Amino acid sequence: MAVTDFVPGGYRFIPSVFQYSAGVAALPGHEIRRVRFRTPVPLKQGFERVEAAIKQSSRPLTSFCACELRSPAPFTEDGFRAFNQIYVVTLQKWGLYDGTINPVARSNVCPEIDPPGEPCFHAFSFTVATDNAAPTFVIAGSGEAREGGASYRERTVRRGETGPDAMLEKAQYVLGAMEQRLAAFGMTWADTTATQVYTVYDLHPFLASEIVRRGTAHAGLTWHYARPPVRELEYEMDCRAVMQESVI
Repeated sequence: MAVTDFVPGGYRFIPSVFQYSAGVAALPGHEIRRVRFRTPVPLKQGFERVEAAIKQSSRPLTSFCACELRSPAPFTEDGFRAFNQIYVVTLQKWGLYDGTINPVARSNVCPEIDPPGEPCFHAFSFTVATDNAAPTFVIAGSGEAREGGASYRERTVRRGETGPDAMLEKAQYVLGAMEQRLAAFGMTWADTTATQVYTVYDLHPFLASEIVRRGTAHAGLTWHYARPPVRELEYEMDCRAVMQESVI
């Protein structure tokens, strides 16, 4: 996978689709910090609070490098595209999105129980200048849709199936995607400080054999009872290495 420097933000990224990158890693002299909202904040208000927090840290808005969103329910493909076109407007104003390439990593999932009434921010990450030598990065969320230009329906691993064998195959694909993205930054699971999984289906049949044995859960595993953002996707993961995290 190719990696591109985004010097105005102090990070590099793995180019992907227009709505997000596949992951970000701090450039030398910088580190990524993560901030989680105590309760979900609606998108417009969330961007305002993100802007205030970044400016309070005396950082440019281009330092915004990743976010974690929560949506009411999985979108149709057309609905997801429409939402993303709204989402990137602010990124374009902030000098992040140039109309084609988006350096900001993202996860966007849908809580199965007590979902928000509208798309909301759960957390965000940005870079700061530092002498800390520890590498920091955020790998964007990935569901079990293969890369390529076809529709999600055509790309989804074991689409429409949620039995143990199908969920195993979905998980294997997503774990492989995470490992490819980590490798693009020269990292492995051992470098992560946190791993998150999003599904409403049972992890236990493959938790030990596929997740723990790979080293994916060496720092524990956070399971969010949530669905990926597009209908018929059933399993998503993301991971990160962040040394400083806070809750506001």
